[in-house]
Amino acid sequence: MYCSKAAPLGSSSSFRFPCRCSTRNPTRRSPVVPRTIFRPTDGLDEGPVILQKETEISPDDTLGTVYFDRLFPMGVKAMLEAADLVVAGKHRETVQDEAKATYEGWCRKAEAKLNWANHVDFIYNTIRGCNPAPGAWTTVEGKELQLFDAHKHSVRTFGAVKGKIGEVVEVTDKSFQVTAQGGRIEVLRAKLGDGKKVASAELLSTGQIKSGTLLGS
Repeated sequence: MYCSKAAPLGSSSSFRFPCRCSTRNPTRRSPVVPRTIFRPTDGLDEGPVILQKETEISPDDTLGTVYFDRLFPMGVKAMLEAADLVVAGKHRETVQDEAKATYEGWCRKAEAKLNWANHVDFIYNTIRGCNPAPGAWTTVEGKELQLFDAHKHSVRTFGAVKGKIGEVVEVTDKSFQVTAQGGRIEVLRAKLGDGKKVASAELLSTGQIKSGTLLGS
């Protein structure tokens, strides 16, 4: 039996959520995530590697775009290629290097909570790494607000800073922007409370989010 995993060589128990790690913490990992075909043993994600394919992660990729657009179809093709190699007796098994192993735990609600006092880069990466699940979140007037599709806008000077940390400082017909350390997050898609995931325009039309609204308080 062989398995397909979005994990790098030499990380037998390390990359439980490699796409999420790379989007949430791009400086910690290579901006490349491999799709690995391996023969599993008794340990978690352990076993010799048969084949690997790689995909780069862009600065604006999300967990969803990396996995569904690239890693999933890549895994299907890689599994078929590996199967052909095994049947033909041409495959080679490479033992994973335990000295290079690290472990990335589950990304749950606690890890997905946004702190607007953090730097805008960290906030943006958390949103990307939690999109589509579990969904980075904050609060507005006591209700949970999950943020999904977003853009980052860095500010270069003190004079370019708008409003307070966590404040909605700009609203358009399609999005709203929230101030963080070093920049602003423009939110394009969100989910408020028990509602559905919707475009920001629909959320803004209800009047529950407007310029001056303070998030996370």
